[in-house]
Amino acid sequence: MNDKIKELLEEIRQREEELADLLREQENELLYKLDGTKVKFEKAVEQAHRRMKTGIVSWLAQSDLRNVASAPVIYLMIVPFVVLDLSISIYQHLCFPLYRIAKIRRRDYIVIDRHQLSYLNSIEKLNCIYCGYVSGLLAFSREIVSRTEQYWCPIKHARKILNPDKRYAQFARFGDSEGHVKHVKVMRAEVTGDDSESVRSTRRPG
Repeated sequence: MNDKIKELLEEIRQREEELADLLREQENELLYKLDGTKVKFEKAVEQAHRRMKTGIVSWLAQSDLRNVASAPVIYLMIVPFVVLDLSISIYQHLCFPLYRIAKIRRRDYIVIDRHQLSYLNSIEKLNCIYCGYVSGLLAFSREIVSRTEQYWCPIKHARKILNPDKRYAQFARFGDSEGHVKHVKVMRAEVTGDDSESVRSTRRPG
């Protein structure tokens, strides 16, 4: 990896940290605090939220018919998502120890807390629980797949891909046959935390 790519990756990391700090500051501006998995608002804010809640009957009356009609399709998708959840979790627990890859904590990706907002009615809360689960599950699954790809096939594609994961920039160039074996060793060492002498000797300068 050349110096320019390293600089860009470091800049991205710093920007992500800066964004996280700004989001934490925004939490204070919105007058809520986190207590474990519980979200606590100031009393006056909580009372204002309750006054903003739309009743279920009114909410349904204001909803577009196309949204209501699509709801059964959306919720039926829970079946393949649960299957994905079970299968990807089983895969990680069985295979990651064999590869010596650290397991990914599910709770770091699947966050369900928006149902604690008092200005949401029961249907909106259920929708938020569903979306939090599915979007978190896909992020959790992507991280598992990303680590697996880095271990087995850390090679870039010939064609440009949209929104690659954070590891993709470190993958080997497409068609670099001479450095393939060494690069796989380096990528595996990074994802497993192996820093043995035999691995260090394969690292490319710069």
